Amino acid sequence: MELSKETIEKAFEAIEVAKTTGKIKKGINEVTKVIEKGIARLVVVAKDTNPAEIIMHIKPLCEDKGIPCVEVSSREELGTAAGIQRPTSVVAVLQEGEAKGLIKEITEKVLPKEHAEHVAKKPVEEEPVKEKKKPAKKAKAKEEEAEEKPVEEEISEE
Repeated sequence: MELSKETIEKAFEAIEVAKTTGKIKKGINEVTKVIEKGIARLVVVAKDTNPAEIIMHIKPLCEDKGIPCVEVSSREELGTAAGIQRPTSVVAVLQEGEAKGLIKEITEKVLPKEHAEHVAKKPVEEEPVKEKKKPAKKAKAKEEEAEEKPVEEEISEE
């Protein structure tokens, strides 16, 4: 299904707004992960990605998860909209921020009605924050113990 220029422009605008007031992910690997988790709100893919095989899985994956997916013509334009200096093949919006209305409009045009309603009601899930591991207490205790013991020198008899 070919989308109108207006819908494509709204997709670019949604990315630009979400990058400042919400949260986006850029790149094939990062976007694939958030689609699989079902936390992407909008996915935008560049048609001029070469080789095309690296993005072939994105559209079917979005359909399975009920996530709106928009195809745009240029990686350069997509990279610019995402606020990076390099072309990018795919961008996902995770948290809409002030782009909520734009994404709702895009979703209504891209997805069938029953999917659009499902996505609108879906709660926003955030990625879990990974905690840094604290050093083990046993290791710290051993270090302190080693500092307290004097090192005995071996005396060899010759």
